Amino acid sequence: MLFAVLFFATVLTVGWLILLGRATPDDWIAAAYNKVVDNIASIDKLRLKDTENRKKLSRYRGIAAVGMKVFLSGDSEKAVKKLERSSLRLQDGDLRSLSILSIPGYVLQREFEKIGKGSIHKAIMAKSYELYGKKHAENKAKQLLAKLLSYPVIGLAAALMLGALLIGLVNTKTGSAVFSIGSLIVLVLTYALYDEMSDQVRKRHTAIGRQFPNVVSKLALLVTSGMIMDRAWKVTAYSQERELYQEMRKTSEELDNLVSPEAAYGNFINRCNTKETAKLASAIMQNLNRGNAEIGKLLKDMAREAWQERRHMAKRDAEKANSRLMIPTMMLFIAILVMLMVPVAMNFSGI
Repeated sequence: MLFAVLFFATVLTVGWLILLGRATPDDWIAAAYNKVVDNIASIDKLRLKDTENRKKLSRYRGIAAVGMKVFLSGDSEKAVKKLERSSLRLQDGDLRSLSILSIPGYVLQREFEKIGKGSIHKAIMAKSYELYGKKHAENKAKQLLAKLLSYPVIGLAAALMLGALLIGLVNTKTGSAVFSIGSLIVLVLTYALYDEMSDQVRKRHTAIGRQFPNVVSKLALLVTSGMIMDRAWKVTAYSQERELYQEMRKTSEELDNLVSPEAAYGNFINRCNTKETAKLASAIMQNLNRGNAEIGKLLKDMAREAWQERRHMAKRDAEKANSRLMIPTMMLFIAILVMLMVPVAMNFSGI
């Protein structure tokens, strides 16, 4: 038993180290590029959070403003500067801040082309396109796949090594339990990396669905008031900083750069990947040359349907919340029942 565990752990470790040794400058550059992209995304989130906090703080006056300032006045500038310095070092070729744990995964993708063309890669690529756009999708998909390939190998090796150590020092049952549970945890955490991306896409779709009624209502109002479609789209896109508005902003920038409307709105459909946005963009493309009257009426009907769907969604969310509250409610009821019945039972037993 001990020999088998040690042998398997050694094979995994040696294989991982061989792959790490076969890493080329291209593999390190790909990892550095993704790290810089991650840093930029983190900086954008921190700055957006500061902006939102300042907006919230501006709503308060007097004593309330002083009290809320404690919670909302945090400045992320130090964290932003730290991330910017990290990105500059990576761009200058200083790769010391990179983690080596995922590098063997890049090597596997480079040396075995089938890995980069399989169904898992295609699923990751589709989600990456939505989350990171066409520019970064391929590299971010490669990053996640590298982690999915590399982390289980070194994680299982570590779990097996620890299990073998405990088998030799303590007993076989303890060692077997440790490497079995450790291996299971490694596999679960690895799957969680993929599921996290899926969860981000689901949350993004939900957020876009919630923002859609406001967007289409504003478009309808602007278009029916006489504004041309491109201008109405741009005004709406720059009115807020949320997910759907940011995607509309990208489309507006593409139109300003003389990208054809069909291509720009087609990219918008692919990035958002929801039925509501696909319907909106398709309607705009089909009515580009038909004037504001027809597209205005179409947008009004679409806004009415969107608000009805929003109300249905709110009802469904309320029903889900009620069902989730049933378990804690029942637990509270049982606790109260026990608190009432225990003294009564003790009194009866005393009689």
